[in-house]
Amino acid sequence: MKVFLFLKAYRIPMAIAWFLMLVELTVELLHPLFMARIIDEGILKGDLESIWFWGGLMVGMSFIAFFSGITNSFFAAHVSQGFGYDVRSTLFKKIQTFSFTNLNKFPTSSLITRMTNDVSQIQNTVFMSLRIMLRAPLLVIGATVMALIVNGKLALMLILIIPFLWIFLNIIFKKGWGKFKTVQQKLDAVNEVIRENLTGIRLIRVFLRKNHEITRFKQSNQKLKNNTTKALRLMEVTLPILLFVMNLSIIFILWFGSIEVNTGEAKVGEVVAIINYATRITSVFTIFSFIILNFSRAKASSHRITEVLETEVDLQDSENAKDSFRIQKGKIEFKNVSFTYPNHDGHILNDINFTLNQSETLAIMGATGSGKSSLFQLIPRLYDTSNGEILIDDVNVRFYKMKNLRDDISYVPQEALLFTGTIKENIAWGRENASLEEITQAAKDAQIHETICALTDGYDTKIGQRGMNLSGGQKQRISIARALVRKPKILLLDDCTSALDLNTEAKLLKRLKEYSCTTILITQKISTAIEADDILLLDNGRTIGQGDHNSLLNSSSLYQKIFHSQFGKESVKHEKAYK
Repeated sequence: MKVFLFLKAYRIPMAIAWFLMLVELTVELLHPLFMARIIDEGILKGDLESIWFWGGLMVGMSFIAFFSGITNSFFAAHVSQGFGYDVRSTLFKKIQTFSFTNLNKFPTSSLITRMTNDVSQIQNTVFMSLRIMLRAPLLVIGATVMALIVNGKLALMLILIIPFLWIFLNIIFKKGWGKFKTVQQKLDAVNEVIRENLTGIRLIRVFLRKNHEITRFKQSNQKLKNNTTKALRLMEVTLPILLFVMNLSIIFILWFGSIEVNTGEAKVGEVVAIINYATRITSVFTIFSFIILNFSRAKASSHRITEVLETEVDLQDSENAKDSFRIQKGKIEFKNVSFTYPNHDGHILNDINFTLNQSETLAIMGATGSGKSSLFQLIPRLYDTSNGEILIDDVNVRFYKMKNLRDDISYVPQEALLFTGTIKENIAWGRENASLEEITQAAKDAQIHETICALTDGYDTKIGQRGMNLSGGQKQRISIARALVRKPKILLLDDCTSALDLNTEAKLLKRLKEYSCTTILITQKISTAIEADDILLLDNGRTIGQGDHNSLLNSSSLYQKIFHSQFGKESVKHEKAYK
C-alpha cells in the first residue's frame, strides 16, 4: 500500500535492525544444537572439556544476542517514530489541500482518527515488524530446517503440521482485517459524538440534554465495544488451537523419539534438540495471534490512510493560471453566475449579475438559505461556479493562482473562530510578519483595542479554546482585526457584526471606509446596508432587487418590509429623510 512507501527513507536503519534481528535468531537456532552436543559428547561420555567448550560458546553467543536485541530496539524505535511522523505530516498537508467537496467526503472525526489512532496502529506494527514480527516466521522456518538437519525422521511431524497452521493463520488474518476495519469506523462514530458534545457543551447544559447525550454516547460506545469484542474473540480463538496442535506434535515426537533411542537410530541429544526446536516453534505460535491482531488492525488502518492520500483534490490551479496575475484594484464582477453544491440537486445561486468597482461597498441581504454565504465562497474559489464567470480586475478568478488570489482577500466568517494562543497571535494569524503597531492599528479599527487594553495581560491575554473566555462581540471584532491586518484588496464580511451594538458597528463601518479595499458584507441590518454603495437582495438564490438604499426603498416591497420592521414608527421619519 502507498502508506508503506514512507519506509523507503529508512532503508539503512531498517537493514541494520533486520541484520541484528537475524543475529538474535541465529543464536536462538544454534543453542539447541549446542545443547545436543553438550548432552551427547559431554554428559553421556563424561567429557568435561566438551561441556565447558559448548557451554562457554552458548554463554558468549547469548551476550552477542543480548546486545543485538538492545541495538535492534533502538533502530526499530527510530524507524517507527520517524515513519509515524512522516505519515502524519503528509496526511495533514494533504488535508490542507482539500477543497470543501473533499472535506465533505470525510467527517472531521474520521480524519482525526486516521491521523492519530490509525497512524499509531501502523507505527506500532512497523516497530514490531523490525523487532519480533519478521523474527517469528523466520524462527519457525529456521527451527524446522535445523530440526531436519538434526534428525529428519523426528522432524517429519513438524513438516506435516506447520503448513496447515500457516493456512489457518492466513484465513484468520483475512477475517480479522475486515472486522478491524469495522472497528475503526465505529471509533470514528464515537469520536464524532465526543467532538459534537465538547463543542456544544454550553447548549447541552442550557437545554438540559445531558441525559440524552449520555444515552447517545452509550449507544455509539456500545457498538464500538461489540465490534471490538467480536474481532478480539476471533483472534483469541487462534491461540488455543495453535497450542493444542503443537503440543500434540511434541507428544508425538517424544513418543516416537523414545522408540528411536531404544533402537539406536537416534541419540538422546537429538531428541532433546528437536523437542527444543518444537518448543520454540510453539512459543512463537503463542504470539502469532498477537501478531495477526496487529497486522489485521494495521492493514485496516493503512487502507483508511491510503484512502485519504489517494483522494484527488478537485479544486486546483487551472492550466491557464498565471503567477503574474495579482489583485490590484479589487473590482468584482459576477456574470450570469449559477452554483450548485457537488452531489446536490438544484441551484443554490441562479443567474447572479452585478459589478462592484474599486473601493466600493456592497451589502447583501436576504433570508436564511437565500445563497448569501455561498456567493461569498465563490470569490476566493472555495468552490467553483457551475455556470457563468466571476471576474476580479476583469480577469476570471480561475486564471489566478489560488495562493495569489487568496493572499489579497480577507474573509471574516459568520461564526468567529479563534485559535488557542494570545490575542496578539490571533490577530497576527492574518499576517505573520505584522508588526505590533500594525496589530494595534487593526484592533483600533475593529473597535476592540480599548477592550484588549482593559484586560490584565492586554494583547498577551491567552484565549481559551475557541475563544470561550470572550463574548460573541469581542470574538467578532478580533476576527475583523485579523482580516484588516492583512490590508486586503477585497474584504468579505459574512454577517460578522451581528453581536455588535449599533454605535460600535457604526464606528467600525466608518473606519472600514478608510481602507482602500472593495468590501462585500452580508447583513440583516438596514442601518448597515444604508452605508453601502450598493445593496443586493437575494431570495432562493436569485436577485430580486439591486440598488442603493433610496432606490430599493422606492422599488422593492421586501426591502420596505425589512425597513419598517426594523425602524418601526421611526421608519416614516427615516423614509422622509432619505427621499
